[in-house]
Amino acid sequence: MAVVLGTRALNRATLARQLLLDRSGLPVLAAVAHLGGLQAQEPQEPYVGLWSRLGAFRPGALSDLLTGRSVVRTHLMRRTVHLVTAEDALAWRARHEAMLRQRVLGVYRAELDGTDLEELAAAGRAVLADGEPRSMTELARAVADRWPAVGTRALGEMLITALVPTVQLPPRGLWRTKAGVRSVPLASWLGREIAPLSPDGSDPVGQALLRRYLAAYGPAASADLRAWCGLAGLPAAVAAVREELVAFRDERGRELLDLPDAPRPDPDTPAPVRFLPAFDNAILGYHDRGRIIDDAHRGLSVAGERVVLLGGRVAATWTVEDGTVAVTPLRRFSRADRAGVAEQGRELALFLSDRESDRVRVTGAPG
Repeated sequence: MAVVLGTRALNRATLARQLLLDRSGLPVLAAVAHLGGLQAQEPQEPYVGLWSRLGAFRPGALSDLLTGRSVVRTHLMRRTVHLVTAEDALAWRARHEAMLRQRVLGVYRAELDGTDLEELAAAGRAVLADGEPRSMTELARAVADRWPAVGTRALGEMLITALVPTVQLPPRGLWRTKAGVRSVPLASWLGREIAPLSPDGSDPVGQALLRRYLAAYGPAASADLRAWCGLAGLPAAVAAVREELVAFRDERGRELLDLPDAPRPDPDTPAPVRFLPAFDNAILGYHDRGRIIDDAHRGLSVAGERVVLLGGRVAATWTVEDGTVAVTPLRRFSRADRAGVAEQGRELALFLSDRESDRVRVTGAPG
């Protein structure tokens, strides 16, 4: 009979895999790779995510990786902008294309009904072939004469998100920089071709995604894997590598798979206070998020709220107001809780202000 892992055991495993139990000494590029990328539709949020995970993190190191083309911002998992390594973007993009198309069609199906998507893709690639960065609207308008019945938004979303693999160019995503989205083809930006799907129908990319997911999120169920990447059709990949894995059960009886040598800390291991950015995959990367957030607060994880982990679980939200890190508890804090959150909040304020401010305010618990 499989060993049952309680919620606290799963929580500590997640914190360890997500580099949130102890700050890691990994280089920034290696950390981005280990995490399978960071959700990044809000351009500055990955900086907080990496600050919470890495010792001595320098924002300039991530900016340098973006300008040096070692990491890219692109639509990938769940049709969301992710910051991923160049290697992962090239290896994973083809495997995600069908999902990206279906998700865009799910929004604009009525407008795109009857549109030859291969013809649209060819038109988009032809426009982008000159190497000139374009916004989504500019690209859509460049092909709109051929599809006058389709709205600009629908054309642009389908082209940029799904049909033409693109990257969002710096200065978008650089530290302390505000810039609009301008895109070029992924392959031309990196000077390398996207890896094609396996011609024999096997799914080595799906198998690699499973291993990478478990390394950063396990132990986890197949539904959790699907929630992270958004891909269907992964049961064959799971079956192909199952003999490499170990199996557990959670308290609901779900089967959880894991890498045999991955860390599963003692459930009583103390968990430090951690400030997470908006849309952090430590929460969004699961179908069952109960290991890290209460059901009553689950909506915070998709509403763009930044959250504070206390004892390994979501216990507060945070914002920055006039240079002050403002923390709003979701439950009553003890004196020790408040002191621990305030201490870490001061460190965050120093990071965000280039050490010009250490102001933090922890409000009273809700009534």
